[in-house]
Amino acid sequence: MTKQRNTTRREFVKKSALALGIPTIIPSSVLGLNGQVAPSNQVVLGGVGIGRRGRKDLSCFLKQPEVRFVTTADPQKERRESIQRYVSKLYPNQECKPVQDMYDVFQREDIDVVLIATGDRWHATASMIAAQHGKDIYSEKPCTMTIRESQELDDTILRYGRVFQAGTQRRSVDNFKVAANLAHSGKLGKLTSVYAGIIRLEADQPWLPAKPEPDKSEIDWNRWLGPSPWRPFNKAYCDGRWRGHHGLATGYKLLEWGSHTIDLCQWAAAKDGTTPVEYEAIDDTSVHAKYADGLKLVMRLAGFKGEGDWKPGLGSCPVRFEGDEGWVEAGDFGKIEVSDPKLLEGQTYDPELYGTDPIKHVRNFLDCVKTREKPVCNSTVARYGHVAGHAAAISWKLGRKLQFDPKAEAFVGDDEANRMRSRARRAPWHV
Repeated sequence: MTKQRNTTRREFVKKSALALGIPTIIPSSVLGLNGQVAPSNQVVLGGVGIGRRGRKDLSCFLKQPEVRFVTTADPQKERRESIQRYVSKLYPNQECKPVQDMYDVFQREDIDVVLIATGDRWHATASMIAAQHGKDIYSEKPCTMTIRESQELDDTILRYGRVFQAGTQRRSVDNFKVAANLAHSGKLGKLTSVYAGIIRLEADQPWLPAKPEPDKSEIDWNRWLGPSPWRPFNKAYCDGRWRGHHGLATGYKLLEWGSHTIDLCQWAAAKDGTTPVEYEAIDDTSVHAKYADGLKLVMRLAGFKGEGDWKPGLGSCPVRFEGDEGWVEAGDFGKIEVSDPKLLEGQTYDPELYGTDPIKHVRNFLDCVKTREKPVCNSTVARYGHVAGHAAAISWKLGRKLQFDPKAEAFVGDDEANRMRSRARRAPWHV
């Protein structure tokens, strides 16, 4: 976005007009009057890999008055043209030119911000390439495929001085904020356990049957795979059946919900700069972890109807924060459960704001794009929350308790586990 202030822009226009003998009548659109946003305050947005979830994010961006969406990139022709039709219908006067190659988005000098809404395999790599091109980034989750990629993403964002927001939007949702505030305030007493709802862990699925590749103009299969390991084409992957497949999705499904709920537990426990030091998978439904100070992090199966001992009716991605004087639970249905109703005295929240709505999260990001402050789910916050999730998934995969050093971000005395912290990216997508 243009870094000049409005007053500087007006003075420049006025002086130029006087020098040329032109009357100094300046259109209101240039000055940002009559409810219009001046060009100097606009945020120009481009998209990469926008599908069903990305469209939800995009709708929130488009509701912000300063945002101008100009292009979307996708290796699938149908998807990129679908987004063009969607934007053109809502905003007939906005240009939205679809392209196949994401580099055509990153290399545009007029674009300030990119929305990365691909599948898991591309999130971190595309975000780092965008940062190298001077873009600020809003990335869907899970943001990384491995522990090593979590480190690389944060290091890259910091190195290039970019604003990054992970799409773990529940930090911006009212009922989760109230729950975290109760933990921070001491009203629950000393925290003893934090609970993160997850879905059932599963081993990687086998390859789908090979099908003839379509013309590259319809689906660029090589670009769709990107940094993930090569496999034969099957359109089902492109239609959303990539989840659960090695190299395409991450963490044996632990981070599907865990990237949100572990993040919320880290936040409530004031652990954003660290991770647990011990992980032990109990079964396909539960992984237990422990921080250096003894606080327990319990990742356990949850569902819309309250599976296990979760309270029914909270919705997806529930969390529970327990202290020695009380507890609180929250979930996506906008509700809160507490051990004592008095805990909610003086607390206000909108129970109609559903946990998957990123509208406030997008607003927080755009405000930080302008101020250059760190958003609520910046790259460092995402780093440690994702590292914790990946470490838990490795414990489940290996079927044993693991010790972890948060400073080194490495397992203690376990070479096999440490080898699983990273994986190679397929050429040429190295960062």
